[in-house]
Amino acid sequence: MDADLIIKNIGTLATLKGPQRARGGSAQGEIGVIKDAIVAVKGDRIIYVGTGSLPEEVTANDKTLIIDANGKLVTPGLVDSHTHLVHGGSRENELSMKLKGAKYMEILSAGGGIHSTMRATRSMSADELYLQARKSLDRMLSFGVTTVEGKSGYVIEDIETELKQLEVAKRLNSEHPVDVVSTFMGAHAIPLIFKDDPEGFVHKIIKEMIPTVAKEKLAKFCDVFCEHGVFTIDQSRRILLEGRQWGLEPKIHADEIESIGGAELAAELGCVSADHLVGASDEGILRMAESGVVANLLPGTSFNLQTGKHARARFMIERGLPVAISTDYNPGSCPTENIQLVMSFASLILRMTPEEVLTAVTINGAAALGLEEEIGSIEVGKKADLVIFDSTNLEYVIYHFGINHTDIVIKDGQIAFCKKDC
Repeated sequence: MDADLIIKNIGTLATLKGPQRARGGSAQGEIGVIKDAIVAVKGDRIIYVGTGSLPEEVTANDKTLIIDANGKLVTPGLVDSHTHLVHGGSRENELSMKLKGAKYMEILSAGGGIHSTMRATRSMSADELYLQARKSLDRMLSFGVTTVEGKSGYVIEDIETELKQLEVAKRLNSEHPVDVVSTFMGAHAIPLIFKDDPEGFVHKIIKEMIPTVAKEKLAKFCDVFCEHGVFTIDQSRRILLEGRQWGLEPKIHADEIESIGGAELAAELGCVSADHLVGASDEGILRMAESGVVANLLPGTSFNLQTGKHARARFMIERGLPVAISTDYNPGSCPTENIQLVMSFASLILRMTPEEVLTAVTINGAAALGLEEEIGSIEVGKKADLVIFDSTNLEYVIYHFGINHTDIVIKDGQIAFCKKDC
């Protein structure tokens, strides 16, 4: 079989070969390293992974693109499995408020935070939102991200603007090299017009918004911000169960600020992932591990909010709970598209090993999106999403933080990003 693409002279190939599922415990640190490796691709699929040279049955012709990795590190394409990609405006004006001691929920209650972004998002056209989000996707791709999740939830009282965000994400998925997986998050905050009637807004989500999103096939998941002052455990349960009835699999923003039982609810419902989890209880973590939920941690958000509190990644991993890591890119609590920086935070702040971090942003990130059988590892038959880093080893990528280590990004068997002329 003639290959369309061959990557040779790979110094270190982190395959993440193994079970096609999220990995916790000791398995989270096993990344399937091959030295002096070679990878062959046909179309958008991997057809060979091994050492040295290609076997006789895999050949090259005059059209085959051959990339010499020159001893560098190659990994699966990175998965950013929690972002708020499509939004309007920015919130740098809140920085001074934070520096003066204002808390996240205080800014939200004063009409800032999510409410500020709602106003900006409503005022922008679909084309304007598209251009802003595309710029962010370009940045994510440059850092090695080949698949990203994007949530709605920025004009939640207005179904038309919610749909506009999801339609922009759908357009980006079809036109940009990075795959965009959409999540409906109408339950992101209680709109000011429903401040005195939160149940009225829950009713609107269940009876109007979820059916519309599902019928128009604009999202894969349904998410809820389960937290004091936002949505209660009971409200979150009803919203997520209704979403499931309409084919939207459940995700949950759980116990970001304090423990109110969000992790336990994630386990009860069998959510695909529970995200944030800074305040998650021991019991909630253990139940999630038993129920197959992926813990999606967002250390960049904790860093930016400067609360001094962080998710207990070590406790989770050691109890068998698979951990994913994401940027949480959004205009307020984590305004960065740099997943490599967040990977360094995961190691330096959450005390995860480089191997655990890589698992978190590859196969575990894929599992947090229900895509573990397609992406997240370098194995025959899987999609040819790969990153060549300008480094000979994984540790250096984590250790030398704050810069972009990406050399080349392969998406669906094609060069999607190249730091230099390719």
